[in-house]
Amino acid sequence: MPFGSPANWGATTEERRRAQPADTLLDGPVARFDRAVTVRAPAALAYRWLCQISVAPYSYDLLDNRGRRSPGSLTPGADELAPGDTLIVFKLTEVDRGHSLTGRTFAESEKVFGPVAATYSVEPIDEKSCRMLCRIVVTSKGLRGRLKEFLLGWGDLIMMRKQLLTLKKYAERDARLGHVS
Repeated sequence: MPFGSPANWGATTEERRRAQPADTLLDGPVARFDRAVTVRAPAALAYRWLCQISVAPYSYDLLDNRGRRSPGSLTPGADELAPGDTLIVFKLTEVDRGHSLTGRTFAESEKVFGPVAATYSVEPIDEKSCRMLCRIVVTSKGLRGRLKEFLLGWGDLIMMRKQLLTLKKYAERDARLGHVS
């Protein structure tokens, strides 16, 4: 990709090599973007915070939540997701409860972004910490696909970085306060 690459923020080489469910959701040439952060909180708590993106985007609220503030506490039932549920601009295709959420853009979103797939996951390091990851997969065919890859890659990097850091902040805060499940 010209002008530098937004393909990775925070993911290790191993995490980037690992197959994710989103890898299989789009046909043709694709580009992958990996984002990851270490969270000093148990994986179960980080997963509950990850599921909060079914409630609000947890990025730049002024831009992507019409100025409404994303909740600073866990929403009861937000982690009870199933295939077919909506997650931001994605319709969930797979839920590995306690570990990952995978989806593809729904029709209205594809009008704006084109086909995009994502897997969000939480992977334990030990009892008190984990990795929170996201892989975004976009079609990358022809000039239009490469332009979308460039624009979506950089835009996603800015928004996703903020999202993962916000979820990390809340999970670590709750872990410090003893809210571990």
